[in-house]
Amino acid sequence: MTISSPPLDHGATAVYATLFHSLSDPTRLAVLHHLSYGEHRVRDLVEHLDLAQSTVSKHLSCLLECGLIVFRVEGRASWYRLADADDLAALLQAAEHLLAATGSQVTLCSQLMHPSEA
Repeated sequence: MTISSPPLDHGATAVYATLFHSLSDPTRLAVLHHLSYGEHRVRDLVEHLDLAQSTVSKHLSCLLECGLIVFRVEGRASWYRLADADDLAALLQAAEHLLAATGSQVTLCSQLMHPSEA
């Protein structure tokens, strides 16, 4: 018996991949963690994360482009915050649930770890 499924929507798949790529970097996750406590300026994040300003700015740019964060300007400072804190919290809670369910089985797939062997 063959199970039929709807055709693959390549555009939607690419959008999902972009979202998950934006969440795949530990520094971006750390930025999101800090922003979950409220608005921060770049200099605040630099201090909290002990990273160069250029590094923090690069990650903020990615998160802005993906729509995960927004900012407002106050004087000469830009204040960053989560675009949708409730939905992002729900996504991260789902990830925690999945990690708990899979335990140590969550590792990089062999193709990512050794792409030349694939």
